[in-house]
Amino acid sequence: MAYLCLGLSMSLVGSYVALSKPLVLVLPVFLLAWMRFGLGALAMLHWLPKPADEPAMTTQTKRLLFLESFLGNFLFTICMLFGLSLTSAVSAGVIMAAIPAVVALLSWAFLRERIDWRVGSGVACAALGIALLSLTKATPSEATAQAAGNSSALWGNLLVFAAVLCEAAYAVIGKKLTGALGPKRITALINLWGLALMTPMGLYGALRFDFSVVPWNIWGLLLFYALAASVWTVWLWMTGLKSVPAAQGGVFTVMLPISAALVGVLVLGEPVSATQGLAFAIALVGLVLATLPTRS
Repeated sequence: MAYLCLGLSMSLVGSYVALSKPLVLVLPVFLLAWMRFGLGALAMLHWLPKPADEPAMTTQTKRLLFLESFLGNFLFTICMLFGLSLTSAVSAGVIMAAIPAVVALLSWAFLRERIDWRVGSGVACAALGIALLSLTKATPSEATAQAAGNSSALWGNLLVFAAVLCEAAYAVIGKKLTGALGPKRITALINLWGLALMTPMGLYGALRFDFSVVPWNIWGLLLFYALAASVWTVWLWMTGLKSVPAAQGGVFTVMLPISAALVGVLVLGEPVSATQGLAFAIALVGLVLATLPTRS
């Protein structure tokens, strides 16, 4: 059940990332993020009160909640969006392939989790599969930009790698939080911090935006994006992490690009090459290696 929650969480992330392209074309990024956190907060009001059987939050838990939201919600979004504006999609995809490996390393460094050969092999397969998948997506314009050696590409790559560190820290800190709070309360509290952090820029964007130009179907897509990004994916991830080591859970991030690519194929009608099929197979082999039960 924990594996199912982790897999569904990352699959949903990949799905809403692929389907959020029309939102970015209509709504400014900071306004979109602010409305996402706002809708999520309304949906999770009943998750905020402290359950009777839950201990009072310590100072460390409060700090971890802030860091979880600041790194995993706020800073990740900013680094990723601005990084992608400065570098090619191919470079960003290859860098993002490092997420499972970085999660495993941070888990070893901060949580003292042991990385056995199967989890290590799963991490390697996940990274190889996503890298191979990303490398097949190069377009002629991206290849030209790479050949030209744009001076801003280095800064873009550094920002994308910073987003990788944020996502890995999100997985590791989440594992620590599941030992102190329930998944529903963690989800509601870090979303509330995200709303507070994004409010100044979101309000500024709202005051300068004409909401009458937004078609009705975009509002429906915004509701799905808000519930998926702020509620469902976080709750599923925290629920799974309660029973799974963070390093092993990090392997499930392989489902993010796979899900996004499948949405592109099945919903947007994009073709699939033999190389992309091989990338899927390698990534799924890594997932099986990391999650098959072992003998006691």
